[in-house]
Amino acid sequence: MRLRRCYTPQQLHAPARLELDPRSHHHLVNVLRMRAGDAVILFNGDGHDYHGTLLEASRRQASVEISRQSANNRECACRITLMQGLAKGERMDWVMQKATELGVHAIQPLITERSSVQLSGARLDKRLAHWQAVVISACEQSGRARVPAVLEPVSLKTLRDSANGVVLHPGDYPRLPQVVEAPNGLDLAIGPEGGFSTAEVTRLRQVGFVAASLGERILRTETAALAALALLTLGDLREGLAAG
Repeated sequence: MRLRRCYTPQQLHAPARLELDPRSHHHLVNVLRMRAGDAVILFNGDGHDYHGTLLEASRRQASVEISRQSANNRECACRITLMQGLAKGERMDWVMQKATELGVHAIQPLITERSSVQLSGARLDKRLAHWQAVVISACEQSGRARVPAVLEPVSLKTLRDSANGVVLHPGDYPRLPQVVEAPNGLDLAIGPEGGFSTAEVTRLRQVGFVAASLGERILRTETAALAALALLTLGDLREGLAAG
């Protein structure tokens, strides 16, 4: 049986007993249908797993006894910031979920010429909270103990120099593996539906980004993001590309 994991923003240490926050209580008791006596792993983003047992699992509250902590070594050595052009609804959610599973360090939504999503005020706050929840859920599922930061959307026009940036764009550019020797500290820019405009690619190259492609076919924004992250973060695949 797979051991269930749950994120909590609370301070954690072992040994300890604690009452869970409302979100964790709901996730364990109402969503996962866990009961008193079940084993659980808690994490709060500090890079450790906290192993414990559910002491109480009532409609109103849940408590856990933490018995031990262990270092979680599932993080990718690549510190990649995915700079994703704002996409509509479920596509953006899907990118954030899968990017988290693939080990991305942070996600920076980009406002571009072809972005069809407009966010500000209360709507922006609500969307950021939703995206963070998507990322947390992906960490619970994938076994990660550090939660990628979901940053507030910024305009591509305001980007500053990048010491190690790549912009993906269809065209006569080198393939991604040819321009990235080491993905550590990489800023990976991917356009929204319709891609970046020519002017935006020029702008990104002016601030230090290198243009690269993923091949002959034009991929959807969500496909491009995940294909690129898979190439950069999955160790066996990176080694195979280097050997080839």
